[in-house]
Amino acid sequence: MKKTFTYLLNTAVLTGLLISGITANAQTFASTETMHKKEIAKKDSAVAITTTTAQVKPAEPVDTAWHPQRRLWGYAFGDAYYAQHTPPLTSTQGKENNYYQTPSGRNAFQFRRLYLGYDYDITKKFKAEVLLASEPNENTLPVSSTVGVQNGDNLADGRMSFYIKNFNLRTREVWPGTDFVIGEMSTPGFALNEGGTNAPTSLSEATWGYRSIERTITDFHKNNSYDVGAALQGTFDPKTKNFGYVFMIGDNTTSTLATVYNSNNALSATNPNPNTGFFKIFYGDLWGKFLNNKIYVDLYADYAKTASNTPVATTVIPSGSLGTQEHNMYKIFVSYNSSPLTVGVEAYTQKFGLGVTDNNTFTAQNVTAQGISLWAKGAIVKNQWGWFARYDGYNPDTKFNSANTYTVNTNYGSYDPTVKQKFVTAGLDFTPAKNIHFMPNIWFDQYKDQLNPTTTTTNAVTGVQTTAPTKGYFADNHTLVYRVTFFYTFGK
Repeated sequence: MKKTFTYLLNTAVLTGLLISGITANAQTFASTETMHKKEIAKKDSAVAITTTTAQVKPAEPVDTAWHPQRRLWGYAFGDAYYAQHTPPLTSTQGKENNYYQTPSGRNAFQFRRLYLGYDYDITKKFKAEVLLASEPNENTLPVSSTVGVQNGDNLADGRMSFYIKNFNLRTREVWPGTDFVIGEMSTPGFALNEGGTNAPTSLSEATWGYRSIERTITDFHKNNSYDVGAALQGTFDPKTKNFGYVFMIGDNTTSTLATVYNSNNALSATNPNPNTGFFKIFYGDLWGKFLNNKIYVDLYADYAKTASNTPVATTVIPSGSLGTQEHNMYKIFVSYNSSPLTVGVEAYTQKFGLGVTDNNTFTAQNVTAQGISLWAKGAIVKNQWGWFARYDGYNPDTKFNSANTYTVNTNYGSYDPTVKQKFVTAGLDFTPAKNIHFMPNIWFDQYKDQLNPTTTTTNAVTGVQTTAPTKGYFADNHTLVYRVTFFYTFGK
């Protein structure tokens, strides 16, 4: 019995040890397998992370330095004026100025320009510009809605009206230092001064700085200040921007829509002169800044064919054909800029191909106009009081024959070959706050008729003699206006 019990006990102990060993081996195996699975999972996870990282591109860096421009801006200028003396209303002298056919003694408060603009950066590369303008003249009111006011922005009832002056798209940096602009824009004639672009800031109007007093001489005599077309505005040295250029092709219509013309039919209201829509004007400009921006130099030229072989009455030209018309301008502007004195000079010559017809010889002739402008400005009290003065001399036809009468053929502005002009303005500039100016000034324009008042001429075809009063001679005269000009800017 005892042996049997001992046997059973030994068997139970052995069995228990065996079971414990099997259990321990099983746990060890299970633990090893679990660790192996974890290692595999880690490797799979690492592979997955690597794969995901490789597939997702890193975000592009954000240009925090660039802020898109969304700018509503505007400016206005005008005067409280008293027209002390003007030519008679029957005179054609001074057609290009704001006071043409304003009677002597008139006084008024008048806006001469209202601008409302909006600049919008579509992206860092593309910018849109919109500009509405109202530039009314002190002219007589139209009789009806079918009668307009020359060189003004008056509605039929005489109220001021906005028109679209600029509406363009700018592409910045089409190559380093050069912008491409398309649409209705400023020409390089005198007025480009757009900050943050590759457009020049040293042209004559920006440097003169007193457009609120009067236009530059070429603008005064109707050079295009804006046009519809395409332009490259660039700098030769993009980092310093001391030298640059502008090249532009335009319609030569400013904001006027192109007309339709059929050269095979006679001229009529529905078949007008071919001055728009068929020929293009080419503008070119080179500018530079020297001696640490103390000297500005600007060279400008333009060329336009303005009319084809236009048929005319044989009583005007015996051949019945006027021929091809064109015009071109060459201009130089130089200024010396310092504190407290800045001086500038602008001189130009402009040729009108077949611009006039000699009524005595019945021939169309080329004419050349020339002008020069001298101005100076300075500070009296820095940032508060300043002064300005300017003199212009203008000769519309350097080869004018005082014994002849002429018919104007060119459609360029208000061109009149008979009247020489001398223009003078001077005044003070009070600036009570930034971008606000009050400027008492005098405005004087003198007219000298180049026609001879006593010469008798003989018509080459009819043989009829005509005397000077018949051909439109006007005695020397002038326009003198006393003004207090106000000018303010907002949003820029």
